Amino acid sequence: MRIRCEKDQLLTAVQIVQKAIATKTTLPILTGIYLSAADGKLELQSTDYEVGISMTIPAEIIEPGKAVLSGKFFPEIIRKISGKTIEIFSVLQSSMITIAAEKTEFKILSFPADEFPTIKKFESNNSITVKDDVLKDLIKKTVFACSTDESRPLFTGALTEVFEDEIIMVATNTHRLALKKHSLLGANNALKMIIPGKILNELTKIINFDVPTDVKIVWLKNQVAFSFDNIYIMSRVIEGQFPDYKKVIPIDFTSYCVLDSNILFEAVERVSLLAKDGEYNIIKIKFTPNTIELAGNNPDAGSAIEILDVIPEGEPMEIAFNAKYLLEVLRIAGSGKVKFHLKSALSPVMIKLMDDLEYTYILTPIRTN
Repeated sequence: MRIRCEKDQLLTAVQIVQKAIATKTTLPILTGIYLSAADGKLELQSTDYEVGISMTIPAEIIEPGKAVLSGKFFPEIIRKISGKTIEIFSVLQSSMITIAAEKTEFKILSFPADEFPTIKKFESNNSITVKDDVLKDLIKKTVFACSTDESRPLFTGALTEVFEDEIIMVATNTHRLALKKHSLLGANNALKMIIPGKILNELTKIINFDVPTDVKIVWLKNQVAFSFDNIYIMSRVIEGQFPDYKKVIPIDFTSYCVLDSNILFEAVERVSLLAKDGEYNIIKIKFTPNTIELAGNNPDAGSAIEILDVIPEGEPMEIAFNAKYLLEVLRIAGSGKVKFHLKSALSPVMIKLMDDLEYTYILTPIRTN
């Protein structure tokens, strides 16, 4: 194998595919990045068997071939090597691969390319196409609510459903739930699967285009793939029955309150500085006829109170929240306004974004003495 390519393009590809390199494995081949050079293109791949990423870049192919290079050293070499053009080549019957640019030359050991479990792009009649910004918005507004507890894998992913005219993404850790809908035209196939939150988060980092780009989503019973531009990402889905989220969303309320998201975010941040330490960072919010009062208390440190001049509608009440869970949805809301829908001190609260009525956030209050 002997190829030449642009450093910037190679570096971008390496940084993207290395996200799927296995970090905990007994198979050394999975710690490498697979290179395949042919027909004017260089394809890079990595996989940990759960997720696989492939990206293709243009290259001058002097001699076609394949190699698997260290996922630890190869990215660092490409990142640090100087020069605009990089040449990669091997010598017959040698396991050493040379990486050269300008006056610098590295030689690193390669793995047997034939042992690498290459990613096979699968075909399926089950597919939809969405714009990259739509997919990023769905992920951004939901996946942060996924659980990080690997002992409950069902909640570490986001339920994704497709109907004739809309796509829905839902995430929950059982203490809060985030739901985002978006209209979708021309969807011919129904979809219902739980996609791992980790791969969805990586997607938002990879999808970063200056112009609107179509993302094709293809799925089988236990796999889903995303393809766009020159990138292909495949992932296993999480098996199991996602809870019926519709039953979690309350419909009856006794009180309402519209607040500026930024003002509330800053107030919650301040008050939570002196909120109770431990598993929960608890703050209390008292809805009175003329104001709302935020309070945090830490017996070992002190207390904080802040009053906001807001006039709620309905019955007064006091509710305790995990400050972190409240801050995360306010961060999503940005500079807009949010509307709290309340029923009682221990009933789930529904928070809506006033500039995105297709978004719903359910937050379970914390029982306090």
